[in-house]
Amino acid sequence: MAKPDKEAAVAEIAERFRTSSATVVTQYTGLSVSQLSQLRRALGTNAKYRVAKNTLVQRAATDAGIEGLEDLFVGPTAIAFVEGEAVDAAKALRDFAKDNNALVIKGGYMDGKTLSVDEINQIADLDSREVLLAKAAGAFKAKLSQAAALFQAPASQVARLAAALEEKQRNAGTEAAEAPAES
Repeated sequence: MAKPDKEAAVAEIAERFRTSSATVVTQYTGLSVSQLSQLRRALGTNAKYRVAKNTLVQRAATDAGIEGLEDLFVGPTAIAFVEGEAVDAAKALRDFAKDNNALVIKGGYMDGKTLSVDEINQIADLDSREVLLAKAAGAFKAKLSQAAALFQAPASQVARLAAALEEKQRNAGTEAAEAPAES
């Protein structure tokens, strides 16, 4: 690769590091081109999977201010640059690695911190953003229903009390009318 091409590749990878919400470093030895294409489809539009030379990736990470990934750049390396939610990309990579032993997740980087394989698996075990929002909305709706019932309870108790008093007065009035008059 000519020097201008290398500089352009480093600049592009460094920009991806800067703009990504998370990155996952993998080893892809033994994956065919069709399997790599299948992995890219599984990642969807919120992650870009890039195969790159380790020296270029190390330079790009340094340029982007990313530290702690140097140990991961050994052997054939590919990086998933995640744009948006990391949960979906982590799930896609974990599931693909389960089905294809040739893909090995080495680690990652998110929120200024390096991630171990276990931490990436924990992220993959999380519910997606949409599911979490749906759960939160359901919890809010349940609490609002409880509050509405709580606010409605005194009014319905007053209505039942008024009905009971009215019934009692009617019963007292009919008992008085039926009682024999004393002379």
